[in-house]
Amino acid sequence: MANTSDIKKGVCIKFNNDIYKVIEFLHVKPGKGPAFVRTKLKSVSSGKIVDNTFSSGHKIESIRVETNKFQFLYNDFDQFHFMNTDNYEQINIDKNIIDSSEFLKEGEIVTISINSEDGMPLSVDMPASVILEITQTEPGIKGNTATNATKPAITETGARINVPLFINEGDKIKIETEKGLYQERVKE
Repeated sequence: MANTSDIKKGVCIKFNNDIYKVIEFLHVKPGKGPAFVRTKLKSVSSGKIVDNTFSSGHKIESIRVETNKFQFLYNDFDQFHFMNTDNYEQINIDKNIIDSSEFLKEGEIVTISINSEDGMPLSVDMPASVILEITQTEPGIKGNTATNATKPAITETGARINVPLFINEGDKIKIETEKGLYQERVKE
């Protein structure tokens, strides 16, 4: 049994007869009254996000989790196929468990958390950023760069993202996976 001081981003806990992953947390110590922890939890089974506040010292049931590096192989509709880079075992994971799945390209290395008790995958942690090629976008208009204007673009994985006007088809860009934002153009 753990308590609220053990809550961190990425920790999996048992809550309301389901397993949730902590997405965000904030320890709050108000001037008056007891301290508490405000959390945003994501259900591992359904993908539903709930907000919950735990009073300080509240007992929580944490889940023993094993993390391994896996390589993304391919996807067929809602199933994503990964291979363990250590022992070459393959697993299938449902699309709703994966955050930012639209940025996954074949060969990408991700970290997968697996429940130690039953061997079920709990979550897929994407790298902080990925490099993808732009396959479709409108050409930039010369002289229209005085403002911080953006235009829509489609990457090689089919993800839609807004990019600066100077980005053209065939350019490789770095994308922050957590928020899905353009970071920079990558020179080869």
